[in-house]
Amino acid sequence: MAKKTSSNKLIGLYPGTFDPPTLGHTDIISRATRVVNRLVVGVAENAGKEPLFSLKERVRMVEAEIATLDTSGAEIVVKPFKNLLVEFAQQVGARVIVRGLRAVSDFEYEFQMAAMNRKLQREIETVFLMSSDKYQFISSRFVKEIARLGGEVGPFVSERVLKQIKRKLK
Repeated sequence: MAKKTSSNKLIGLYPGTFDPPTLGHTDIISRATRVVNRLVVGVAENAGKEPLFSLKERVRMVEAEIATLDTSGAEIVVKPFKNLLVEFAQQVGARVIVRGLRAVSDFEYEFQMAAMNRKLQREIETVFLMSSDKYQFISSRFVKEIARLGGEVGPFVSERVLKQIKRKLK
């Protein structure tokens, strides 16, 4: 998929809880900027997942992570959201929802979600990016579980995020 010209910007939305943001997340963000002109990273409240970090903390961490990325000239903004994903996509003008896939097990859930979103809002497409080989096994859920049990999570998150995890778990 080629980027649209500046007169017809293609806006993408990469949603997630980012609790915490991992190297896999930043990889997908970086690669998504090659496809869209503007990427909105939507940080979902999603209290049902019992987040380790507050919504405000997660937004700040994602902002810090993207500040170091090569964005291929694309603009990246980070915004929190609490509403239905397709409603948020419409609010930010996104025509593409970007989702990362780590394994076949992710596909079934993501396929159902994409189909439901398509039913709710036909104008918004979902694009899947396969995780890079070195990040396929990383998930925020595992990072939190390993960290809570005293394991080393440094290989899965940036040094900035690692410091925040250690601070939070003290």
